[in-house]
Amino acid sequence: MSNVEFSYLYRDGGNYKKFGRVVFSNSEQITCEAIQKVLTEAFLEEGLFIADQIRIPEVFLFANDQLSFDDHCYHEFDAVRATNEQPSDVHKRTVSEFAAEVAQQRRHGWRVFDPYDSEGSYGYLLAS
Repeated sequence: MSNVEFSYLYRDGGNYKKFGRVVFSNSEQITCEAIQKVLTEAFLEEGLFIADQIRIPEVFLFANDQLSFDDHCYHEFDAVRATNEQPSDVHKRTVSEFAAEVAQQRRHGWRVFDPYDSEGSYGYLLAS
């Protein structure tokens, strides 16, 4: 039985990148193509999403509030692929549960925020 790796990244305005990945169990044996279809339909244009809303680690380049003009709030979908690695999702979700959560967040609206806002409050909702 293969698990599924979800690969994503943070890319700042200067095109500097930092990657992240989470491995989900796949007991339902859903194909990577089917998962990718659900995810790409739920993410914003160019595969953009808010990592915190789908409970995966943020991989921002900035640390200790050292922001640059190039920083923003979005992460970017990279790929899903089959893997024999053990699941790493701290929430113990299957890949189908993760995909359903992503689709649900799309329906609720992606909460876009300004990383310069030290309070961490969300700026506005982006429903589609």
